Amino acid sequence: MFAIASDNPDTVRKVLEKGEAGPNDDTGPQSALAFALTTGQLTRRVDIVKTLLAYGAEPASLRDPLRNPPHREDAERDGMFVSPPPETSLGSMDPATRYYVLRADSAHTRRSSALVQRSFFRPLVRARYDIVGQDRVFEQLFLVLNQHSRSLSVSPVIVLLCGPSGHGKSFLARQFASLLSVPAHTVNMTTLRSTHDIWQSHSMSPYEEPSNCTLAQFLLQNEGKRCVVVLDEIEKVNDPKVLYPLLMPWELGRCSLKAGDRHVDVRNVVWIGTSNVGHDLVFQYECLAYGPDGTMSRNDYLKLTDQLRPLVSERLGASLVSRVTAILPFVPFTEDEQMAIATEALYSLGGEPVTGMSVPAVEDIARTALERYIPAEGARSIYRAVSALLLDVFDDAGAE
Repeated sequence: MFAIASDNPDTVRKVLEKGEAGPNDDTGPQSALAFALTTGQLTRRVDIVKTLLAYGAEPASLRDPLRNPPHREDAERDGMFVSPPPETSLGSMDPATRYYVLRADSAHTRRSSALVQRSFFRPLVRARYDIVGQDRVFEQLFLVLNQHSRSLSVSPVIVLLCGPSGHGKSFLARQFASLLSVPAHTVNMTTLRSTHDIWQSHSMSPYEEPSNCTLAQFLLQNEGKRCVVVLDEIEKVNDPKVLYPLLMPWELGRCSLKAGDRHVDVRNVVWIGTSNVGHDLVFQYECLAYGPDGTMSRNDYLKLTDQLRPLVSERLGASLVSRVTAILPFVPFTEDEQMAIATEALYSLGGEPVTGMSVPAVEDIARTALERYIPAEGARSIYRAVSALLLDVFDDAGAE
């Protein structure tokens, strides 16, 4: 309760990670989730709710009058303890909070998350509450990781995240190492010019600890251990031959980092490539069926994946792509997903003036911002639109 009342999502996260409290523990007469939705003037409410859901908070508690009793004044007026506080109803939530609560309550979310429930990759289910949309990506990814965990294959996990910019590919790639608490090395593939460059490349990610380690040194230091290598913008290499050194490790789980050297065990490396290949295909693809939430059906997603693989093979070479465990296309955002992103952008960029607004006011600003949304640019476009709109809103308020 004190962690939630601190209005600090990091404090809540640390309490949950240390096991000092559970996401479904009650705080007085309420569940932790109900308490987060009803208590005081939290400025980081959405982030705290996301954190609770990421660690397993059950939205069903919001429907339980014993764990989400009405406010005292409401109970006295109604004469019975049956109506939950209005703040915990879906209709009273802002679009972002509503999106994440519905996502956690979805049978589809529970089924796909169960695929990695007993594996090393279980913490990855928390990525659903850092990335909006891409339910089919998560479903297929968890299925692949489940199958790999059960197999005795020497080949490592190799996943290519493809599609338009601004839809979460690079973010998900970064989340792998963070959520799994393993070391990571990110290669900026646009800088490679020869077959020797990949092993000599330093990690280029600003989100990782600074290191003078080359990829070769990183693999030696983590030999036989679980770790992550991110190949960012993999299709932008100067020449596909630059990728030839990956053929052996991706096939056999071993590689020689220098001619004449011993083989290094890389079976436990998770290789993740990001690429914009398939951008046009994703936007041109016509779905035959959608789920009740507007998302692409599983059958349609698998057909899209089948159409994407030849495009990736043409760009990177069939010999390399034939060794890839999964190619996962990232798809455009639905209207609800756009509203969730716009709302989070408003809270992030607008600060206290926005958190003090009513839910209808926040929804109106978010919808207005989405009029400037450019689908091909994804979330970046939404954040830019929200930023521009906030300047107008604050300028108008200052003029008054």
